[in-house]
Amino acid sequence: MRYIGFLKFIPLFPQVFDSLLRLWMLISKPNVLNLLDDIENEVSGWKGINISIHKYGGIQFNYYAKEIGHLHSNGLLDVLYNKQIKKQLLEEGRIQPHHVFEKSGWISFHIVNSGDKDYAKELLKIAYDKYTPAIVFCIGSATGVLFHPGSSLVLP
Repeated sequence: MRYIGFLKFIPLFPQVFDSLLRLWMLISKPNVLNLLDDIENEVSGWKGINISIHKYGGIQFNYYAKEIGHLHSNGLLDVLYNKQIKKQLLEEGRIQPHHVFEKSGWISFHIVNSGDKDYAKELLKIAYDKYTPAIVFCIGSATGVLFHPGSSLVLP
């Protein structure tokens, strides 16, 4: 991709290329397309999420107007995190630095089976939780406990 990146500047080329990838996946790995559809259907149901066409092909998941990630038709999921979260996820060993922007907060993850589908949804949920509002609880004398809806993470 590094050497043919200029092609993304040709009008509609990325979308046509992604459509051809989708056709190839339909022929060679139809089960992966089902996994991608499952991800799209579930994530699009999250509050504040809408779907659009990504400028470089595929579908883009937006929390209101802010992109949290995008999914290419070959099963490649790209998600944006801060560098600290990216480092933690890289240490787990399941993701890779972004296939083009390696030094950014972007990560890439290939979806090939149902376990990958579940992990992809987790990756998108982590990015989603970054934007969803936290709820402050006051319990007895303890105040200032933050809780993100849908997460078991509680921060002091």
